[in-house]
Parts: sequence; structure tokens; C-alpha cells
Amino acid sequence: MSELGNRLKEARLAKGLSLEDVQTITKIQKRYLVGIEEGNYSGMPGNFYVRAFIKQYAESLGLNPEEIFETYKNEIPASYNEELPQKLSRVKTHKKISQSHSKIYDILPKILIAVFVISIASVIYYFYASKVGQDPNEQVSSENEPVKYVKSENLENAKEVEKEKSSSKEKEKVENQTKEEEKEQTSTQNVPTQELAVVTTSGRKTTYSLTNADKFIVKVVSKGESWINIRNGKGKSFYSGTLKAGETDSYTADLTGESEAIIVVGRTLDADIYVNDQKLEYQINPADKVRQDITIQFVPKNE
Repeated sequence: MSELGNRLKEARLAKGLSLEDVQTITKIQKRYLVGIEEGNYSGMPGNFYVRAFIKQYAESLGLNPEEIFETYKNEIPASYNEELPQKLSRVKTHKKISQSHSKIYDILPKILIAVFVISIASVIYYFYASKVGQDPNEQVSSENEPVKYVKSENLENAKEVEKEKSSSKEKEKVENQTKEEEKEQTSTQNVPTQELAVVTTSGRKTTYSLTNADKFIVKVVSKGESWINIRNGKGKSFYSGTLKAGETDSYTADLTGESEAIIVVGRTLDADIYVNDQKLEYQINPADKVRQDITIQFVPKNE
């Protein structure tokens, strides 16, 4: 076993993770993880994948990949040879782009000349049309008859009545809105807020109590990728799978009829838990425990 393999294995065991847990978190096959810990890269698809797998393995354990590559650079194979074809393909692409630009530069002067000719023709046509449109015999009268405005008393009275009606309706609308807001505020003040409190903490397990609530709805949202398992106190599973941002990033379970729920989170750094829309604060720092078991004991408000 290599020094790098020993360090990764010790970090994994310190986190309380098995190779199956790391496989679930990283999506790297277990046989590749075994190869990394044993320092045997012969079964890997290539040097590029070796470095990528090591980086992802280190990140899942909360280690700094850059520090890992620098410390164990003599054990980790380089991937320069695999990057060479990509550089060659970029050179070819650059040549193609240069050739296409050259063709555009050849056509550009012709386009500019055509635009110039069309512009001159448009100006000539505009002046010609302006001259033809003028009638030399047309005379503009300098004397304009003044316009007389007659003010209607009935119209003014109607406007005043309409204005008063509008003002009355607006005032009534404001009063009704104020009454509704007062009712909502009074109703909100009379409703007791739920309480989500920590009961016990041991290892990677934390127990919470939920009181002053008439429902028990749990929602788990993933900000990255995390394996989730939700079951009741009797072992019945409501959900088991991986939540991934950009795909299936959340799951909601209605546990109102249950007295206890157990939520296992495979990667707490990427998962947020909401209980009746209230965010649950992890009692154990997610950076210290990647996997955590959360138990919530529900006491309905009427009991």
C-alpha cells in the first residue's frame, strides 16, 4: 500500500465511511477506490482518470486536492501525454479559423462599395421625390381662423360627480385593506409557533423534538449531490436515493401520521433539511461528519 493510499484510507476511516459509502458519494467504482488505496493504477482507464479519481476521492473526505497532488507527486502519474492531442487539435482549429477570416476580408471591400452605391442612389431619389411633390401653384394661407372653445357646464358637472365616486371607492378600498391586514396580524399573533429543539447528540447521530405543530412535513434539498434515506421509527422507507442539483434536487415527505422520522444524509455539506418550511440547523458541523443520522420526534400540538 502506498503512502497516498494510507492517508486516504485513514481519512476515510476517521470519517466513519466504508468504500461503499465513498462509491455512493463520488460515483467512482469500488474497484478503482481499492486500486487508489493500494497504489495500483494498472486497472484505471488512463492517467487522466487516475488524477481525476484521486481529486474527487480527496474532496469527498474534506482533504485539499492541491496539497495531496503536491505531497505525493512522485506516486501520482502525470497526464501530460494525454493533453498533447488536444493541443494539436486546437492548432488545427486555429488554422481553419484563419482561413475563413481571410475569405471574409476578400469579400468585405465589395460589400462596402455596394453599400456606398446604394446610399448615393437613395439620396438622389429622396431629393428628386421632394421636388416632384411640391406644387408651385399651391399657396399657404397666412391667415388662420381662430378656434373657438365652448365650455359645457353639464360635462364639468359630470366630471366632478365621477371624481367624487372614484375618491369614495378608493377610500373604501383602503379601509377594507387595512381591516384585512389587522385581521391577519391578529390571527398570526394567536397562532403558536412550532419549536424544533435538539434533544441529544452522540457521534454522528442527533435527535430533535418537534412541538407546537399540527403537521410534520420534511423536505430535503440538495445543493450538489447527496445520498438520502428517509424512514419512520418502525423502519418503513419513504425515500432512498441520490439527490443531485440540476436533476432531482429535492424530495418532500408528509410524515404527519408518524411519531418519529429518521433521515440519513450521505453528504451533509450538500443537503439542507426543512421541517414545515423551517430550516434544520445541523448540531454537528457538516465538515466534521460527512454522513449524519437525524432523528425527529414529532409531538402533535393537540397532545
